[in-house]
Amino acid sequence: MMRIGHAALSGPGALSGTTVVLPGPEGAVAGVDVRGGGPGTRETDALDPRTLVDRVHAVVLSGGSAYGLAAATGVMDALGEAGIGFPVGGPGEVVPIVPAAVVFDLGRGGDFRRRPDAALGAAAYAAAVEGPSPMGVVGAGTGAVVGGLKGGVGTAGVATDAGEVTALVVVNAAGSAVDPRTGELWAARHLTTDDRTPPPLPDDRSALLGRLSAAAAPPTLNTTIGVVWTDATLSVAQCSKLAAVGHDGLARAIRPVHGMTDGDTLFGLATGDRPAPDLGGIQALLTAGADAVTRAVGNAVLAAESVGGFRSYTEVVRDAERSGAGPGGTG
Repeated sequence: MMRIGHAALSGPGALSGTTVVLPGPEGAVAGVDVRGGGPGTRETDALDPRTLVDRVHAVVLSGGSAYGLAAATGVMDALGEAGIGFPVGGPGEVVPIVPAAVVFDLGRGGDFRRRPDAALGAAAYAAAVEGPSPMGVVGAGTGAVVGGLKGGVGTAGVATDAGEVTALVVVNAAGSAVDPRTGELWAARHLTTDDRTPPPLPDDRSALLGRLSAAAAPPTLNTTIGVVWTDATLSVAQCSKLAAVGHDGLARAIRPVHGMTDGDTLFGLATGDRPAPDLGGIQALLTAGADAVTRAVGNAVLAAESVGGFRSYTEVVRDAERSGAGPGGTG
């Protein structure tokens, strides 16, 4: 099982954080797929199937735009101190492989200079635990925004005969997670009883649609990033395919996605705890990966709370239901 750690900046002007995904000491086979027009990444070239390294020892997801890539240094140093990494010499002489991707949240707390650094990465590493990850305004999702509404971190899992697949997504998109014609989440019809329950929508949705329109923001620099992992045995190329099909899940939950101001990046990981699947099993894992990503986006939006002047989807829906007022109403 993966360990997940979250850490957020504190104090005035801060609204950002870092999330780390940690496999066991032996690492996990990994691939990546970068689709957005403005990515901020680290060590993604090392995940090419033609390169030497086939395992990673952590994946870092962070706020702070390109500045936030520094958080990976803190995770790398902590792993190195623990002797975890790619061996390059004698005992303890290792180089941890720590790819990373970042979202743009600079200045959302009021201070452009408050952004994740190596110390925050180390804090996220120290906080990593097994079990279900908190969702919403945590870690790299602390300053996330989706279509003007509050974004955050979401997770979802799918079990198949070939293995289990889990997605963790940081939802920070220029596009919207909400259908402007109905007020429903694009991901809503894909959610299951294991997921967050969307708030009931009013019969007359005119007030809701007005409020959602008022909450929307012009497109800005954003990005949705995440990790999709399985306990099955996959090659680097197959992990890259898992990440690639995961982007189909993003496209079902966010509109538009993969734009020029997005740096949408997904990592695919395989722990190898279960045997390598046959072709049918691989197809099942890919389908599960896309579904898990869609549901993770929905869970992130539903778990988010209003922070820093950015209103959550749930709050907007409930305000419209209580008041019946149009945009700018005081209910």
